[in-house]
Amino acid sequence: MELRAYVYLDRMQPQFAAYVGANSRGYIPVSGMASILVEISPGVLINRVTDACVKAANIRPGMMVVERYFGVLEFHSQAEADVKQAGDAALKVLGITIEDRVKPKILSSQIIHKVNAYHAQMVNISRLVSMLLPDQDLYILEVEPAAYITLAANEAEKNSQITLVDCRAIGAVGRLYLGGKKGDIERAASAAEVAIEAITGKES
Repeated sequence: MELRAYVYLDRMQPQFAAYVGANSRGYIPVSGMASILVEISPGVLINRVTDACVKAANIRPGMMVVERYFGVLEFHSQAEADVKQAGDAALKVLGITIEDRVKPKILSSQIIHKVNAYHAQMVNISRLVSMLLPDQDLYILEVEPAAYITLAANEAEKNSQITLVDCRAIGAVGRLYLGGKKGDIERAASAAEVAIEAITGKES
């Protein structure tokens, strides 16, 4: 068993919470809630994690994804203590500690200045959140394992006035698209990458 990711969010930001709610099949979170996202391999074990979490504390699962090679669970609550208690239960049932998680890697980071209108439309065709507008700067971040991209998205929004355009937290690679003014994008990029680089864990 591998703990691919363990992500704690102290306060879900408005755009990020809206994204999670719009793309969840479970209990929908709202801005300001605390959240934990767990990604493990093999995927079927995520059922044991979900069972332990919902029995340990007053939390609500927002997303549970079960694939053969990975499983993902997101849960949240208004009370940080409940989220942390459920997170401890997840680690306990797996017989591991938070330091057993995989340390994330930034695979790609780029800023594109003053996006062309046609480019913006191509991004918007498949986006999961908000629209990228022509002449905005575009920030794209790729992280492995994928679930850590949620931390990057939330911290970027917490620290800058940007538009959350797309966030892909499931699969082999996590990918984030942000739109905004040059200075805002630069601050968001810095906040996102500092948050990812601060995560401790085992080298994959």
